[in-house]
Amino acid sequence: MEEISITELPNVKIGSSEDFEGGTGCTVILCEDGAPAGVDVRGGGPASRETQLLNPTMAMDKINAVVLSGGSAFGLDASGGVMSYLESKGIGFDVGVTKVPIVCQSSIFDLTVGSMKKRPNFDMAVKACENAEINMPEQGCYGAGVGATVGKVLGMDRCTKSGIGIYAAKLGGLMVGAIVVVNAFGDI
Repeated sequence: MEEISITELPNVKIGSSEDFEGGTGCTVILCEDGAPAGVDVRGGGPASRETQLLNPTMAMDKINAVVLSGGSAFGLDASGGVMSYLESKGIGFDVGVTKVPIVCQSSIFDLTVGSMKKRPNFDMAVKACENAEINMPEQGCYGAGVGATVGKVLGMDRCTKSGIGIYAAKLGGLMVGAIVVVNAFGDI
């Protein structure tokens, strides 16, 4: 197995947008031609949108984008920006009168990190889509990782920063990539 850059995966573009002062952000993974995807939802209060579409028994066999964001359930508004961006490019599931982009999202709880009033939104997501066209994803405290922390079990004054991590590998003709935002109650 050989480690590769995630930018080597075909049909995958990644972009982020941040509000460093507000302590939040979003990361967008675009698969404009559609791609199969899976999910593993953890935690007692998952703020998510359309993740059920990733169940193999659902009618959709491919998605057009994944959004990872801060903002808890408030951050789910970011998917609307991704849908608008992709619809303007004619990307999505054809329903006759338009194409409906298939966009899944998951948001972390970061409301206690920066300003609880600053949340990923429509405009931030559109900016992340525009940045995905450059396709130079960043790791650490960027995008959805801006407000990510670990070790909150003893209170926010004792937690430490985490962020977003990216890894990709290939074996022969098989290429696999993963993007993870670590926002744990305990230590890792």
